[in-house]
Amino acid sequence: MTPSKTIYLDYAATTPVDPRVAELMIECLRPDGAHGNPSSGHTFGTRARAMIEKARQQVAAAIGARPECIIWTSGATESDNLAILGVARFHADRGRHVVTARTEHKAVLDAFKQLEKEGFEVTWLKPGPDGIVRPEQVREALRPDTQLVSLMHVNNETGVIQDVAAIGAICRERGVAFHVDAAQSAGKLPINVEAMNIDLLSLTAHKAYGPKGIGVLYVRRRPPLGLRPLSYGGGQETGLRSGTLPTHQIVGMGLAFEIGEREREADVARISVLRERLLKGLLAIGGVELNGHPTERVAGVLNVCFHNIEGESLRFGLRELAVSSGSACASGSDEASYVLRALGRSDQLAQSSIRFSLGRFTTEDDVDRAIAIVSREVGRLRALVPNGT
Repeated sequence: MTPSKTIYLDYAATTPVDPRVAELMIECLRPDGAHGNPSSGHTFGTRARAMIEKARQQVAAAIGARPECIIWTSGATESDNLAILGVARFHADRGRHVVTARTEHKAVLDAFKQLEKEGFEVTWLKPGPDGIVRPEQVREALRPDTQLVSLMHVNNETGVIQDVAAIGAICRERGVAFHVDAAQSAGKLPINVEAMNIDLLSLTAHKAYGPKGIGVLYVRRRPPLGLRPLSYGGGQETGLRSGTLPTHQIVGMGLAFEIGEREREADVARISVLRERLLKGLLAIGGVELNGHPTERVAGVLNVCFHNIEGESLRFGLRELAVSSGSACASGSDEASYVLRALGRSDQLAQSSIRFSLGRFTTEDDVDRAIAIVSREVGRLRALVPNGT
């Protein structure tokens, strides 16, 4: 099966680069482009620096932040690690208790596991069967020595939305730093870090039609938060993230986020219609159940389980579709999704679940063909075991 004949429904893993973004990036890479080191004082460097600062303003505008709060990183994984480890280690003398949820991305979970090795105590919140962590759960978990709460805005496997504004208000009231992984919500939901009382926010370009390898950590500046860097070198990005800045990638992220915010409402409206069309078609197969909250979810992500189906056989049969059984970062594991198991799904149902994620370039024909392919394969597999599994 060649990629050109495969229907791409894995936008939650990564998005295609928008052609407008790619064209701007290519301009930077040409011999007469902005190839200077942004830290250099000559005209080549100042040209690159000006483009980087414009991109900083574009990303800041998309999340309601001031440009000086934007720190360039290699992506959301680095941003998550810098936020979690950086804050916890800087303020270790103030408290060694931190809070997160069992359904977070691996970049967050593994950072908290590292903190446990360093002597921190982690409270692992368990969401309800709908995938939502209630604000009251966070309030009840806070202690006098709590210094950090980290919860994602949108779950990467189920698409479920957390009420980060309500949780942010609780954290701000108690003087606890609040970190949000917003990799899956940028360009899909309105984000305003000031209104939502968010102290640290992780973003990545490749989930929002930008290039891979570039991301952002928003860091609250007033009052100063206190953050220990993970790496050391030339002192770029106010010393929080040293290294020569990749102008073409940064410029690409800036434009991707500007387009994403400008076209967000239109994109969401169109994709919502396609998602409902896909869900209706899948439910018509029978023995199909939605994972996660039915309405508190982003437009593009649809995670469903198939009863009386062996998951590996189903995924093998869906080779005409680029879909996922969970997070792309954990795709090498044979274990059932830890996110779905945390929602109470059995190992069997978690393994027989598929994440379909739609995006800017998904068409109605893609959806209809996907429904037909899934219906065919589910029917074929169930016919092999007529009495169920």
